[in-house]
Amino acid sequence: MERKTVIAGNWKMYKSSAEAVEFIQELAPLVISAKAHVFLGVPFISIGKAAEASRNTNIIIGAQNMHFEEEGAFTGEISSLQLRSEGADFVILGHSERRQIFKETDTMINKKVVRALKDDLIPILCIGETEEHRDQGKTADVLEEHLINGLKNIPTKEAEKIIIAYEPVWAIGTGKVATPEMAQKEHQHIRKVLGSLFGKSVSEKIPILYGGSVKPTNIKGLIEQKDIDGALVGGASLKAESFAQIVNAG
Repeated sequence: MERKTVIAGNWKMYKSSAEAVEFIQELAPLVISAKAHVFLGVPFISIGKAAEASRNTNIIIGAQNMHFEEEGAFTGEISSLQLRSEGADFVILGHSERRQIFKETDTMINKKVVRALKDDLIPILCIGETEEHRDQGKTADVLEEHLINGLKNIPTKEAEKIIIAYEPVWAIGTGKVATPEMAQKEHQHIRKVLGSLFGKSVSEKIPILYGGSVKPTNIKGLIEQKDIDGALVGGASLKAESFAQIVNAG
């Protein structure tokens, strides 16, 4: 069946609010005819301004993280309802940098996915293996663990709202990229696991994005693969021209 193509930019800790507005004003006319859904994960401080700047465009604004509680004494954190109030429509969860640097666990990430769905945010759940895992032949095991634990307690009817992003950790920001065939193999496995969790018909509706040094020069080969439905883009999403090339390839 036909799945939507999603190209999502992840700005990480870059750009001010003013720079975000300027970027969106530059990007919008470049992607006005894009077939792919255009997502931008911006820093918390820029969400409101970015959402306002993207009004009447096909650019969807989201966040890069959130807490799993509705509110409370969690200094420095932000809730899904706060994100929604600023105009966010999606949230990136479980990125390898959150897992590795900030020690987020599958249990914590699962709570965030559940909360995001409850408060009408589209979760982009990131999963992926390290180079050590790949060398040890544990890629499939790691992906299954991230999916089974990260999607625990998600009703089947809600699963269709989720986006999965497969990001081999060894390819993030390194310039290395899985070949289209390597990526397809893992995406196919991910869809098989999703089928075991939610049934084949639902698994066929869930977009699975590839992330890890995605550039205008390699995006076409990736999205031509049967089970690759777009990309989560890091560095190449920081410049409107390069990001637009990736978006328009989809």
